[in-house]
Amino acid sequence: MPELAEVEYFRTRWNPGLGRKIEAVEIHAHARIFRGTDAKGLVRALTGAKLERSEARGKQMLFVAKPARGKARAWLGIHLGMTGDLRIEKHGFAPGKHDHLVLRQEKEALVFKDGRMFGRILFALDEETPPWWSKIAPDLLSREFTVAVLGDFLKRRKKAPIKAVLLMQERFPGVGNWMADEILWRAAIHPRQAAGSLDAAQTKALYREIRWVCREALRIIGKTMGDPPKSWLFPHRWQKGGKCPRTGAKLMHATIGGRTTCWSPARQKLR
Repeated sequence: MPELAEVEYFRTRWNPGLGRKIEAVEIHAHARIFRGTDAKGLVRALTGAKLERSEARGKQMLFVAKPARGKARAWLGIHLGMTGDLRIEKHGFAPGKHDHLVLRQEKEALVFKDGRMFGRILFALDEETPPWWSKIAPDLLSREFTVAVLGDFLKRRKKAPIKAVLLMQERFPGVGNWMADEILWRAAIHPRQAAGSLDAAQTKALYREIRWVCREALRIIGKTMGDPPKSWLFPHRWQKGGKCPRTGAKLMHATIGGRTTCWSPARQKLR
């Protein structure tokens, strides 16, 4: 499942289409990715509209277009799911079986492909930001996300293992399995530790590493889709006999919060 940085990478793939008119829209209207969406309304609103801007929040992305008439904006939300992919093709491109959304412009086509259709397309035609976008929790690098906000959320989920809590998108948008493991490893916190048991020093360390991992993941993965360096936990997580890059101790694996989790027992002690 793409996480914060991967979503940012795919979002920027459509950047060449910003500021340009959408000449035609082609969709597989009955594809599962359009469930609950007014697919016909999407085609009508985006045809002839000018693509203005885009942004990413957590595991979702948004493209905003100005229709040819009226004051409303066309809001196109995309969730990649497990196999979603955004790319640009040259003029005259013929869509494939899994190319479920194609925005044709004068010189290229913006394409959304999803082979397994776990992704989703959202759409609204309105002057105001749609609720499905505005309700997403504040960015983890924003001023709204503070140590106090983090501490309060941990207390309200005090009995849950911290690994499971970090995967809760209502507070940690964009954080997925590998990012949660990376954050906890850097903060030296055991993934099974109860969220409410973290002391002030641990909470500050967790906050610091959440922001650091988000920022560096965006810088490295979000720009080129490259892997983080070997000084991270990331490259060692699934190596057979993988070892902690800081202590040299063998890494451990277990299912925590329903997700396969990796940690370093020499570094992350269960309190």
